[in-house]
Amino acid sequence: MKLLTIETTQYLDYYISRYRQVQSHGIDLHVLNGEGTEDFWPAAKYRLAGTRDLDTIVKTAREWHRTERFDGVITFSESAVITAAAVAEALDLPGIGQEAAIASRNKYLMRRAHERAGAPHPHFRLVDSLDEARKAAEDFGYPLILKPTMGAGSHFVFKIDTPEELADRYERAAKGIQDLFWARSEASGVDLGPNGLLIESYLSGREYLMEVLAWDDEVYLGSVVDRVTEENGTYDDDVHHAPTSLSPADLRAVHEVVAAGCRAQGLRRSVGHAEVRFHEGKPYLLEIAARVGGGGLDEIARLTAGYDPVKAVVDVGLGVKPEVRHYLPTGTHITAMCLICDAGTVRHVEVPAEVAESAHTFLLKITARPGDVILRPPDGNTIFGFLGTTGTSLDDAMRRMNDYAAKITVTLEP
Repeated sequence: MKLLTIETTQYLDYYISRYRQVQSHGIDLHVLNGEGTEDFWPAAKYRLAGTRDLDTIVKTAREWHRTERFDGVITFSESAVITAAAVAEALDLPGIGQEAAIASRNKYLMRRAHERAGAPHPHFRLVDSLDEARKAAEDFGYPLILKPTMGAGSHFVFKIDTPEELADRYERAAKGIQDLFWARSEASGVDLGPNGLLIESYLSGREYLMEVLAWDDEVYLGSVVDRVTEENGTYDDDVHHAPTSLSPADLRAVHEVVAAGCRAQGLRRSVGHAEVRFHEGKPYLLEIAARVGGGGLDEIARLTAGYDPVKAVVDVGLGVKPEVRHYLPTGTHITAMCLICDAGTVRHVEVPAEVAESAHTFLLKITARPGDVILRPPDGNTIFGFLGTTGTSLDDAMRRMNDYAAKITVTLEP
């Protein structure tokens, strides 16, 4: 079978490992990038449109399809969800449709969809100025959340505790989103909804991440992961644990909320990455992206829940129902984290063999390369990689992960 995968704007070589996983399932994978490098993928199976213009990307895909006859269109990139939906429609192949894609990408339109459908969500307001942000803060109360409508990776997402913090963070975020990769890497020539800032009411409980499959009238939680990071003013140092600590009753409540959100966003046959947070004992939607989770969440799902999100992407792209069950943990414990360092320009990252070659290291991905610029909050949220370890319990896996992380060194340019 032959699949076409798309990045509207190539994100370094971040998704290459995912593409190789797709190939491991016997798929003949072709790559189409809007903007990117010439040597990204083997030439016979690679096209570069040379632009983010959606019509041009669709035209390039349609012309290529005449000779290759693709069986499906997929993406792993947040900023290509809309583009992939448009290409799939143009090629008359399975897809979620542009309307559902936009509602699953723009956080403001997503919130409006949740609101219309009655899916539990925090209070929210799109704000165009600091004065409007202050008015929303008066109405919602502190603490509150400030976030971009077209963001990703927790860039410029802040927990705000005071009016003084709001003034500082709002100005930084309003300026920062103008150059934010995830906003400027979207397709042009299509109405994506507002690229701005949201104020949301704060949800005070624990946070959980799910790899999701929507298929016709059923929504499955393929895997469930606990976010165990100590709460602070930013969301840049994610630490996760699986299997989840949710009780059966809370897990059922989460499933109901996620299913309501998928239906609200129009996701009928789609993979998804859902994030839910509790408040006063009840779950509320943070977001549902129409793509699988990043980092090592695919491997976490395989290890701890017996669900393969990457294989699900392949199957959904082909129009075939993936092999999935409602969440059932395997009993394997893992912890995983985003690797962070000080701000600066990377000279070298060193990973000792005892970390890289350990049987307990299931996830090790260094994403930063020499010359990359690391931004830290409040100016950005650049990580330099991911690390995940296994253990016999949460404490065992956590101790090992922290020990291994301390052995990884990043040298920055002076």
